[in-house]
Amino acid sequence: MSGQLVYLDGQFVPVEQAKISVFDHAVLYGDGVFEGIRAYHGQVFKLKDHIDRFFAGANALFLQLPFDKKGMTEVVLDSCRKNNISDGYVRLVCTRGADGLGLYPKPEAHKPRLFCIAGQVALYPEEAYRRGLNVITSSYRRNKATIIDPQIKSLNYLNSILASIEAHRYGADEALMLNDDGIVTECTGDNVFMVKDDEILTPPVWLGTLDGITRQSVIKIARELGYVVKEEPFTHYNLLNADEAFLTGTAAEIIALTELDGRKIAGGVAGSVTMKLLQAFREYTKKPENGAKI
Repeated sequence: MSGQLVYLDGQFVPVEQAKISVFDHAVLYGDGVFEGIRAYHGQVFKLKDHIDRFFAGANALFLQLPFDKKGMTEVVLDSCRKNNISDGYVRLVCTRGADGLGLYPKPEAHKPRLFCIAGQVALYPEEAYRRGLNVITSSYRRNKATIIDPQIKSLNYLNSILASIEAHRYGADEALMLNDDGIVTECTGDNVFMVKDDEILTPPVWLGTLDGITRQSVIKIARELGYVVKEEPFTHYNLLNADEAFLTGTAAEIIALTELDGRKIAGGVAGSVTMKLLQAFREYTKKPENGAKI
């Protein structure tokens, strides 16, 4: 982190000086929105889509962002430039701001805080993409859209954090999360796909899952490669008996799910469809039309 600069409310400051108040609603209540974004080959991948989702989440939370979409785009790009990021990870965050200990965020008193961190990321070693992940089914259920819609990428990630802690306590890499009806939704930070009889299935967003940017890209790539892709519900049983399974996410990209609750999927190694999609996705990130030039 030495020498890293963080955008904070209109200026770039050394990471040691990038601070917010202990009274900020983000600290007290997890009140705010964020985006995890990737930079590849000198451009920020699907930046428009990330910015659109950032604004949609803020709108759902009655959170007034300090810039329009063009200004927010420049914050991300400038953060990459200031930190000499050509390939890396960007975290864009807007908090509600500080106003004492009260639960109700009085609009006239709260000033949103915006910060952006640009750095490096390596969520999994390259060997893990061939080996795949060991996943357990969490005892925690994904919250319903009638409570807090999982499509909102809010700073309150306690649902996923508890499931992630559970997974690691049992020696797993990730946790699968079901809804109250026992239907597969997603993992703690990744979307779920399965392959069965040459068809690719992924849960529909309305079931309780984030409409991931990588998820959208993989659906598009797979269809262009000639695969049938369906967004439809499936259960833990279906996933256990899949020909292949994989997860998608900004940090993870595409990574195989090869063991679920102690049972092997696809012989316990990344399947051919998964690896083909990973290769195609990495080529997809190189195309100028899929990113914003830094």
